[in-house]
Amino acid sequence: MVILAVGLNHTTAPVEIRERLHIPEAQLPAVLERLGKEATVLERLVLSTCNRVEVYAVTPDPDQAQAAIPQLLAAGTQTALDVFQDKLYYHVQDEAVRHAFRVASSLDSMVLGESQILHQMKEAYQVAQAQGATGPILNTLMTRALGVAKKVRTETGIGESPVSVPSAAIGLAKSIFGELKDRRVLILGAGEMAELAARHLQSEEVQAVLVAHRNFDRAAEMAARLQGRAVRFDQIRDELRQADIVVSSTAAPHYLLHRADVEELIRLRRNRPLFLIDIAVPRDIDPEVNQIDNVYLYDIDDLVGVVASHRQDREREAAQAELLIEREVASFQRWLKSLEVVPTIVTLRRRLEEIREMELEKALSRLQDLDPAQQEVVRTLAHGIINKILHHPTTELKRQSVNRDGLLYVSALRRLFGLQEEDR
Repeated sequence: MVILAVGLNHTTAPVEIRERLHIPEAQLPAVLERLGKEATVLERLVLSTCNRVEVYAVTPDPDQAQAAIPQLLAAGTQTALDVFQDKLYYHVQDEAVRHAFRVASSLDSMVLGESQILHQMKEAYQVAQAQGATGPILNTLMTRALGVAKKVRTETGIGESPVSVPSAAIGLAKSIFGELKDRRVLILGAGEMAELAARHLQSEEVQAVLVAHRNFDRAAEMAARLQGRAVRFDQIRDELRQADIVVSSTAAPHYLLHRADVEELIRLRRNRPLFLIDIAVPRDIDPEVNQIDNVYLYDIDDLVGVVASHRQDREREAAQAELLIEREVASFQRWLKSLEVVPTIVTLRRRLEEIREMELEKALSRLQDLDPAQQEVVRTLAHGIINKILHHPTTELKRQSVNRDGLLYVSALRRLFGLQEEDR
């Protein structure tokens, strides 16, 4: 069995491509089902965030799977393959394991050391589990990846500096307005990222935080947590006339604000500056808006420049995290190798033959009257018993090894006969 990681991220593809490949959580079960049926993968998981779309797979035919996965991503997102094929990366075995550990530990994130990716990977794993799409290898890989990420955060200082997408956005706002005290903030969307941005802004003593969402109850719940005020979505144009800072992070499939809308808005505001932070994927605000005087629009890719200025401290800690990850990759590979059928059968036979020889020596030492021919009969008897004991387990192990659950048989056998010591 081969582990694959196929995908693209913020370093290989711009936001224009990533937003086209983004797979909403509600569509993940269908994608996982198609991967199982059409890509020759026995286990699979899809991680789709603002900054990456990745498929983790376990397959007996890596060449076929590497060809099929991009085609399924194209079909599932209605995106032509040639739009993104050259932006994909392919990781196999050790590199796939290392990549999963680095992603979970935020070493591969746009914002080094951010914590959101750990939550996102956990959710992706839960969705795949609920679909029955994972098996013994991916279950162990994801469990260890999440554990490694927690270890990185506790054993290094990678998460200590206040660097995140929302904090980077606030840095840009300060570069425009100076102090943010008494500024009016409008949040479009009630998701985790939007709320995190609002909390960052509150720490700057803004005048008011308004929350708009198509579901007014959700807006009201978030506004209550933030001690802000909820507004109905059909009233946001009125609120935009008064807002200084707008953070947009909805799940809308199309632009909420177009250039003509904002041109009219700026006229009504009498050219008072407006700062727009679009951290949604797909984007909520037409990029053409940035051409309007006194309007400052930044999307999620624009925040990279701000983040870069805060990376130095975290990069020093990242070097320690990389060493930790290398140790964990080696540990995982030892575990994976232990699941190979032939080495397991060889190890089991060696263990039983060691027991046979030890017990034979004890017995023959007490049967001193036996001549060599009789001793050979006893040895042949013991040898035959071992072969009889091993015959059915080894035959069944070989038969089951071609199935996804075959690894469970190998793992159970190693545990039952105490063969884990051989893996250390």
